Amino acid sequence: MKKFVLNETSYHGAGAINAVPDEIKSRGFKKAFVATDPDLVKFGISKKVTDLLEKAGIPYTLFTDIKANPTIENVQNGVKTFKECGADCIIAIGGGSSMDTAKAIGIIITNPEFEDVRSLEGVAPTKNPCVPIIAVATTAGTAAEVTINYVITDVEKKRKFVCVDVHDIPVVAVVDPDMMNTMPAALTAATGMDALTHAIEGYITKGAWELSDMFHIKAIEIIARSLRAAVKNDADGREGMALGQYVAGMGFSNVGLGVDHSMAHTLSAYYDTPHGKACAILLPTVMAYNAEYTGTKYRDIAIAMGVEGVDKMTQEEYRAAAVNAVKQLAEDVGIPTTLKGIVKEEDIDELAESAYADACRPGNPRETSVEEIKALYRSLM
Repeated sequence: MKKFVLNETSYHGAGAINAVPDEIKSRGFKKAFVATDPDLVKFGISKKVTDLLEKAGIPYTLFTDIKANPTIENVQNGVKTFKECGADCIIAIGGGSSMDTAKAIGIIITNPEFEDVRSLEGVAPTKNPCVPIIAVATTAGTAAEVTINYVITDVEKKRKFVCVDVHDIPVVAVVDPDMMNTMPAALTAATGMDALTHAIEGYITKGAWELSDMFHIKAIEIIARSLRAAVKNDADGREGMALGQYVAGMGFSNVGLGVDHSMAHTLSAYYDTPHGKACAILLPTVMAYNAEYTGTKYRDIAIAMGVEGVDKMTQEEYRAAAVNAVKQLAEDVGIPTTLKGIVKEEDIDELAESAYADACRPGNPRETSVEEIKALYRSLM
């Protein structure tokens, strides 16, 4: 038996944020807890949504104590603020950081026995759906608006932990490319490559099957044709990436990821490396590492990436072509090719042990080890 979970309602396209007030009113909510990061307030992005709330006469409390890699403390402060403000729904505006924080807050409000936050790691036995979340995406990468996953940083233990919970999925996802057109090129590139990593890892993970494959291969195709243009702030490219990352999210949320994400989570916990950038740097190397354990799937990936002449290639050739197409896309959008200047040799042992313990690692198509993960890190230094 297989289980597949999708969010209840989603809105796509320019102007999709206009649906937010109607969704709040039609569901009978009285006050919103708006979770967003300080930069989105500073640059007027979250204001696009709060202006709609004000116009519709919907009261809200703004919560901005959210870091790029949200911490246990961020979550606990959010829980305290939510309780004090009397809200009955959450509007998460942002990328993964805002949405992950919102999910953890929403889960703890309805499942207070997990208020330590750490006990949410893995597949937590929560009993109740979280506070209803309306998730408004401002980046085209994490797909947190449609996933059952979130990631929190334990600063004290220098690690990020993954939480997987069907009770945390937003009831409404809003994917509006107009909310993404102020993203700098570097952030567009990093989040876009994160989305590609979701699609590729989801396509080759041990849990993959026909239904998830359908989402992932289409997502690879959309991202491959859209990311370069999105980095140049082309409207069609932005819209393509908004859709592509969402489609990837519908897939990987249900079947898991692999060792690329495990290693990237660790880099973010140790060095505060942006998650998308870490995933992107690792992706070609991890793809090459996994290649012989993927059957004919790299053939499909190569075709979806736009490689020509795949039908005439041997298995070795199409596997190499898939890796090279991803590497070329990463280079074209300005992703660094190495971890030089990020990883410190003295941290390698702890990095590899932490990555091996990460919840994404068991989904990797190739069985790995701490020693092999050390070698992967070193190969990129």
